[in-house]
Amino acid sequence: MALQHTHVRRAAHLARLDISDAQAERFVDDLSRMLDMVDQLQSIDTEGVAPLLHPLDATQRLRADDVTESDQRERFQRLAPATENGLYLVPRVVE
Repeated sequence: MALQHTHVRRAAHLARLDISDAQAERFVDDLSRMLDMVDQLQSIDTEGVAPLLHPLDATQRLRADDVTESDQRERFQRLAPATENGLYLVPRVVE
């Protein structure tokens, strides 16, 4: 299916975007090239290829999972307008 000017105008309308006719024509060309590239990618045989989580074979350095702050819940709850049994009370928003 070839992308047409009306498709771009319809998509812009649904997205609540105000684009000019000149912009729509430019988008037709850009989006058509993108869709052509996706079609090319769809034609590649990927049978037997394991999916990757990331294209680079790298590991992420993680920091140690150490407690660095003291428990200040009581202090913070003293500042709250309303608490009960260690929980913050908030106004009801759903009836």
